Amino acid sequence: MLSHPDFTRSKPRTYEQIGHRVREIISDPKVQKIQFAIISRLPDESPTDWRRLLSEMAGTAGIKIERVEGDGYRVAWQEYCEA
Repeated sequence: MLSHPDFTRSKPRTYEQIGHRVREIISDPKVQKIQFAIISRLPDESPTDWRRLLSEMAGTAGIKIERVEGDGYRVAWQEYCEA
């Protein structure tokens, strides 16, 4: 039986890695200007961790998450200004 070296298999991304990836997308200056991003789960990301991230984001004041065509989600927010 042949075994595959560890470097040929991708390891599943953890919740923290998924959060970091999404944070990088959202913090992009172009995305900040339009105040929304379309995000989707990558094949090596756990569906459970992905749902947890979406749930936690949805529970944040000022964040709106909508499912879009396919497997994507539109994450939108409004900039808050003190009057």
